Amino acid sequence: MSTSTTASVSTHILDTSVGRPAEGVAVLLSARTGRQADWQALGGSATDADGRCKDLPDLPEGTTQVRLDFAVERYFEESAESAKKQADAQQDAPANRDSGAVFFPEVAITFAVNPGEHYHVPLLLNPFGYSVYRGS
Repeated sequence: MSTSTTASVSTHILDTSVGRPAEGVAVLLSARTGRQADWQALGGSATDADGRCKDLPDLPEGTTQVRLDFAVERYFEESAESAKKQADAQQDAPANRDSGAVFFPEVAITFAVNPGEHYHVPLLLNPFGYSVYRGS
């Protein structure tokens, strides 16, 4: 939770290829106090069954930029077998055309923050693309 001198961050992941939350994705939270400052890894979490990280670390006072690193490769590797079964039913499905390698093994999102505000940053994910936005 943010105070008047810090910001706070939350996130969740929806796998749009299956229309469900992405469970078990590791998320690392880093922060810095300006564009030229070094990133400080604050810690991480993993998404729960609802695709949410409910225990990300607090941001230090003076944070102006935040980075969320999502390690999505393992998630896609673990769900590849069920995706292949679905793809076999559709002969032109991406899993039948692709090499099997994960196209985006990680997703790094960097954004600016202001003290006292909460930032919810959802990740909409699929095997060949992703999008993010500032949620509420």
